[in-house]
This record gives sequence, C-alpha cells and structure tokens, in this order.
Amino acid sequence: MMMKRVGKIIFLCLAIILIDSCKINYSFTGTSISPEVKSYTINNFSYRAKLVNPTLADYIEEQLRDKFTRQTSLDYKNDGGDLEFEGSVTGYDVTPIAIKSNDTAASNRLTIKIKVKFTNTKDHQQDFDTEFSEYEDFDSSQMLSDVEETLVEAIVKKMVEDIFNKSVANW
Repeated sequence: MMMKRVGKIIFLCLAIILIDSCKINYSFTGTSISPEVKSYTINNFSYRAKLVNPTLADYIEEQLRDKFTRQTSLDYKNDGGDLEFEGSVTGYDVTPIAIKSNDTAASNRLTIKIKVKFTNTKDHQQDFDTEFSEYEDFDSSQMLSDVEETLVEAIVKKMVEDIFNKSVANW
C-alpha cells in the first residue's frame, strides 16, 4: 500500500515537472514573435510612383503602426527597434480592366505597389526585401477622385495585413 502511494507521488511530481518545463507560446493574433523582441520601428516610406497621392506613404506608415499597436505588445520606437520597417511606394496606377463592345472601359483598377525592407535585429533569417501589390476595381462611370479614399483604405488594409503576416506571423 505504501509503495503504491509513493509511486503515485513520484508520478505526480514527474508529471508536474514535465508540464512545467514545456513552454508553448500561444497568441490569439496569430503572431509568433520571439520573447527577445521588445520593440519595432517604422522608418519613413518614400514615394516613387509616377501618379501622385501625396498622403499615401504617411497613411501606410500610420496603418502599419496601428496594426502593430493593436495586435502585439511591442513598443514603438522612433529609431532602433528590434523589428525595423522601411519602404517606398513604387506604383500607383489606374488601368482599364473590362472593355465594352464600343472599346470603352467598363471597369478600372487602382493598383498600389510598395517595396518593404524588413529587418529583425534578433533573427536575421526572418529579414526580407519584398514588393507587395494590391488592387481594387471601380466602375468606369466613377471618377477616381470620388472613390479614391475608399479604394486606398481597402488596398492599404490588405497590404498591411500581408506585411504583418510576412514579418511576425511567419505565413
């Protein structure tokens, strides 16, 4: 009887030690950020596209910063963060995509391209220098100036999600 009790106590102690030594990081945002990473920096994005949207680069930076603030516990630093982002808007184009029988466009597409350089100072294997491209379509009867704000918001939202996933969600 005594041996059974000692055996159970030993088993229980070993189970507790085993469970305690297993450390798994769970995240409800889908991120897999190393515990060593404490901060991030978003450097100014430059604008190199031919068609000009003067607020786009700032808007991308702002949305990327908001995404990291909402979905991570990382601190924002103006300079020298553990994760660093820099980039440029390389494309901002409107093209016709659906032609009617009388050679006029039925739909147009606004495409935005940005090049992003990501540096993880704690793990350089995760660094990347990638171009992201997204688009939204709109009816050709609408002027770009009338729908531009809504289109840009939708495009940037998708781009920020892609950048976030590639940098910290390891997708």
